[in-house]
Amino acid sequence: WVRKMAEATQNALLAAIPLVPTAGVVVWTVALYPRLWLAFGVLFGVSAMAFVVCLQLIPPLKEMTLKAGLGGFDINKKGTPMGEHKVPESLGIVPGVLHIMCVIVFQVYYYLAEAPDTPWLVALADYNAALAATIFMLFLGFVDDVLELRWRYKLILPPMASLPLLISYAGSTTVIVPNPFAFLLGRVLDLGILYKLYMCLLSVFCTNSINIFAGINGLEVGQSIVIACAVIVHNSLQLSSESGAAHLFSIFFLVPFLATSLGLMWFNWYPSKVFVGDTYTYFAGMTFAVVGILGHFSKTLLLFFIPQLINFLYSLPQLVGIVPCPRHRLPKYNTQTRLLEPTPNLNLVNLTLRLTGPLSERNLCIVLLAFQILCCFVAFGIRYTFIGEMFYED
Repeated sequence: WVRKMAEATQNALLAAIPLVPTAGVVVWTVALYPRLWLAFGVLFGVSAMAFVVCLQLIPPLKEMTLKAGLGGFDINKKGTPMGEHKVPESLGIVPGVLHIMCVIVFQVYYYLAEAPDTPWLVALADYNAALAATIFMLFLGFVDDVLELRWRYKLILPPMASLPLLISYAGSTTVIVPNPFAFLLGRVLDLGILYKLYMCLLSVFCTNSINIFAGINGLEVGQSIVIACAVIVHNSLQLSSESGAAHLFSIFFLVPFLATSLGLMWFNWYPSKVFVGDTYTYFAGMTFAVVGILGHFSKTLLLFFIPQLINFLYSLPQLVGIVPCPRHRLPKYNTQTRLLEPTPNLNLVNLTLRLTGPLSERNLCIVLLAFQILCCFVAFGIRYTFIGEMFYED
């Protein structure tokens, strides 16, 4: 009993590391805009309800998914009693559906309550495009969990899901050229259709990068929570900018996502009682692509994906077939030491184990999430220092 209480306390402290600073920045920023107080009160209330409902829905639904044959063994616990029982899969459908319901409910409230001439009014087309893209990817992820789609389809379908975003995108297609190259290309360069191609590729990257940076309990949801917190802080700091309404839209979209993801994390943290499946990773990735594109901060978004970029580049030889790629690129569990050891597979999980030596699954996840948090701090350092001025300031 004492050990369980100690672990619960430690888990709560770990969760507070990204959540408390995020909450502090949001409260401090919103306090400067009294007109938004009621809207944020409703947003936080709806999101809190979604968190509670998520906690209530997952236990009965995990039994239903097992009965439907959606379950799998935890390979990282092979040879232990926990590795002999199937774990329910595809439970990412619960936060996905709840998130969409929250966004729709809040959307209805906001457009009924806000004056049509307010500068904070988010374009209705943006909301609908965002919902269409996330619903499509949630559906695709669930289909992948059931049918196990081949990689060619996983690369083709995200661009199709991003079409509503590209059509609704009303922002600039220009980029600010860094000072060292300005004399060649000019200070501002209009990429035109190439910029929209970049945004399409961004949706492909976001949906698949979380999917391949996975394999241990809590990692998929944990990295999504950290990234969501970082993006919300960035949005809060940009509310006074010319694109403040777009950043406000991002906050409205991400706060329910963060709440429902925390509900899922309750069951997915080590030792995992449920698996999130591709349902969650695709849904989470498209959610970030949606806010990055429609919030007009797609370049900044990539800064928060530094671990995912490293993992993708390091995994590339296996992903393109230069090096043999097994179905599961997981570490190896040593039943004697009860620790995870690296395998020859090329991903950030195994690379971390090579650098640190064998670790327990829980500690390995903590190390990787700590790296994610560190990279987010680096991203803020790049974005809000003289380095960022080369890209964001004239």
